[in-house]
Amino acid sequence: MNPIGRFGKKLSMLLARRRFGSELEEEMAFHREQAERELIAGGMTPEAARFAAMRQFGNATRLKERSHEVVGFKLETVVPDFRFAIRQLRNNPGFAAAAILILTLGIAASVAIFSFVDAALIKPLPYKNASRLVVLFESIPLGPRFHLSYPDYLDWKRENTVFQSLDVFAPYGFMLQTPAGAQQVDGASVSAGFFRTLGVTPILGRDFRPAEDQPAAPYTALISYGAWQGRFGGRKDVLGQTVNLDGNATTIIGVLPRDFHFAPAEPADFWASARSTAGCGRGCHGLFGVARLKDGVSFATAFADITTIAQNLERQYPDSNRDQNAFMMTLTDVIVGDIRPILLVLLTGAALLLMIAAINVASLLLVRSERRKREMAVRGALGASRIRLIRLFVTEGALLAISAGVLGVASASAVMRSFLRLIPKDMLATMPYLREIGLNPRVLTFAALVTLTTGVLFSLLPALRVSLNDLREGLSEGSRGSSGTVWRRFGANLVVVELSMAVVLLVGAGLLGKSFYRLLHVDAGLEPDHLATLHVAAVGDSYQKNEQQINLRRQLRARLSTLPGIDSVAFTNRLPLGDGDGTTSFRIVGRPYHGEHNEVAYREVSANYFSTLQARLLRGRYFAEDEDQSKPSVIVINQQLAKQYFPGEDPVGKQISTQGRPNIEIVGVVNDIQEGQLDAAPRGAMYTPMNQWPDTYFSVVLRTSRAEDSLLLSAASAIHSVDPGLAVFNPISMAERVHDSPSASLHRSSAWLVGGFAALALLLSVVGLYGVIAYSVSQRTREIGVRMALGAQRSAVYRLIMGQAGWLIAAGIGAGLLCSLAATVLIRKLLFDVRAWDASILAAVSLVLALAALLASYLPARRAASVNPTEALHAE
Repeated sequence: MNPIGRFGKKLSMLLARRRFGSELEEEMAFHREQAERELIAGGMTPEAARFAAMRQFGNATRLKERSHEVVGFKLETVVPDFRFAIRQLRNNPGFAAAAILILTLGIAASVAIFSFVDAALIKPLPYKNASRLVVLFESIPLGPRFHLSYPDYLDWKRENTVFQSLDVFAPYGFMLQTPAGAQQVDGASVSAGFFRTLGVTPILGRDFRPAEDQPAAPYTALISYGAWQGRFGGRKDVLGQTVNLDGNATTIIGVLPRDFHFAPAEPADFWASARSTAGCGRGCHGLFGVARLKDGVSFATAFADITTIAQNLERQYPDSNRDQNAFMMTLTDVIVGDIRPILLVLLTGAALLLMIAAINVASLLLVRSERRKREMAVRGALGASRIRLIRLFVTEGALLAISAGVLGVASASAVMRSFLRLIPKDMLATMPYLREIGLNPRVLTFAALVTLTTGVLFSLLPALRVSLNDLREGLSEGSRGSSGTVWRRFGANLVVVELSMAVVLLVGAGLLGKSFYRLLHVDAGLEPDHLATLHVAAVGDSYQKNEQQINLRRQLRARLSTLPGIDSVAFTNRLPLGDGDGTTSFRIVGRPYHGEHNEVAYREVSANYFSTLQARLLRGRYFAEDEDQSKPSVIVINQQLAKQYFPGEDPVGKQISTQGRPNIEIVGVVNDIQEGQLDAAPRGAMYTPMNQWPDTYFSVVLRTSRAEDSLLLSAASAIHSVDPGLAVFNPISMAERVHDSPSASLHRSSAWLVGGFAALALLLSVVGLYGVIAYSVSQRTREIGVRMALGAQRSAVYRLIMGQAGWLIAAGIGAGLLCSLAATVLIRKLLFDVRAWDASILAAVSLVLALAALLASYLPARRAASVNPTEALHAE
């Protein structure tokens, strides 16, 4: 609308209001005159009749107010109300600042946490009908979520009757040849129908053709939108370009959409066509399945069908598929299942913090409404209706809520960034759904609802205190009339609720903090300090033979050992504290075999690997450096395997056999080294000499006498000095590996975030208790003065005030402990080696909160005990 149109509309509204006022005045005057005439006709004098008619009609101002309210809630009345509310808050800057700041904290925390919940749990996944997608695993005795083999995948694909399509992916990345040498790039190998199963179409180029995952087909790949922009400058001529992945010339055929992500394989820049592992058979497990359910087929029906197929394969191939079953999860659960509990816990914590903040502000408003009771009484006596007075409170509450809402939303962006910094970069890369986290329409809608709810709460609570019957009491009693009642009915109850919620958050933070401490101090079977690691990949024709691979590691050890600060150099195919992958099954030679599938972790290590980790040799010996393929096969087992399969006997000297390796002698037993995550249960593991089973991909482990970070760069340079074509990547210290592991990161972030909420809740609840006690003392000044005038000692006044506070504190802590025992059900999956009813945590929380609350109560009690009886009575 143009300015002239807006002016005309406002002018018409003003004229209409004036016309209504003029007509209303004429109508009221007419009825008063009629009443006067009737009274004069009844014998009254004109003056007496005039006053009687005025009494009969009542307060003219109030009648006008009610008439305008009946007509409607006009904009011209809202603007003055908001101006009046602004003046009121400006005249009380301390109250306004405290209320807005407290509420801003609550809104900022709740909006920030909701943004994470929205990104992970609410925002739809970027796939067609994502609820119909499932991920398939093979279940083995070690756990339910292990890889499947390529032949098993083909059988599942052919024999199932429940899937519209079934494909596989392998999230292992590639070695990319560049002019500067080989470098590792993130990526995944997928079967040809993978993206069609997901319902994803490239924005540039084409998808894989049905036969492009066959051994004879040319190598092709799609790239992510990020790789297209970052590596190829967003050029459309990227299609048809050739890159060398893992030594294979691979043609880029398409670019994936910008919003595409597939968390089980992320981070991934290149998506290459998978190839069958022909010749490896059913013993090679390195794939995961993804399938789309047929219309009308339930999850349970599909799970039963694929389980039947796996059982048939177990009977058909007893040697390779013994104890191998099928396991299935929805894609949503695979992507966000691990973080769903912590997000729900954090959202609950943010909601509790918001409630505490709202309660604090509401209590401030209640106290302020009591102090304004005389003002409201005067306004009522001058003709203001109850609705008019309520509108004043509604406007003021809305102004507070809107101000805090705007500041809270603005602050939420900074809070989001702070939360993201708590997540390690490597772990964040596996959560691509957090890329677009921010103030999207859903988050803004949530913020608006929170602001609206708090605005309604702040408006209604004081407004409920306004009644025309109380206005006459307000005129006679001033601001003191029923303040004690308000304190008993509202203030005390609100403080108990605040303290209870603070206890719940403090107990949660304590349990998570103790759990995180226990996790970081779990015995991993090695000494992580002064231990550095990095990965090496030897690509090309120079390292195809076993002797060449063995010789390369010997050269690397000799070169690295010359660096100052490096005490020991070792190698392994898989580092400790990893994902727990890499297993094998075995039989014990000389014992009856009934088809058992003894599955244990399997690692290839160099001769000095255990001494470099500072693991403990319990029996037997370590490997010798010359134990290569020309020598008899030997292994070292861990303590858990010895307990499980050789109870009460010495396993050293006994023999086992694995697929293709008969009569392997056990030469030593070492302590349990944590091969999986920190919070994983100990499991059996066997270690074989790397020289007997060499590989082109391995990890270097360095024991240092100096800071690890200072040596990693020089170690990488030393490796390149042996062969510039070697790919060196992921340099990291073992301490960082522990600190940034997924389990440690999950426990640390949850402990920090809930701890932050708990600290704010403690502060707000203590402030709330102080406010209630201080206000009670101010309203009981005359009573305290009388008590002291009659001989009461200061100690008695202390007991009086502290006794009241003590009951509130005890009730709040008691209720909070009961609630916390129920609330810990939400976080029990996040706890490690800590019981949900840990007595030390409950006692510590009770003690901390009680001391803080008593200190807050002591200050007003001290003020009460310092009251001068003469001045108190004189003031009253």
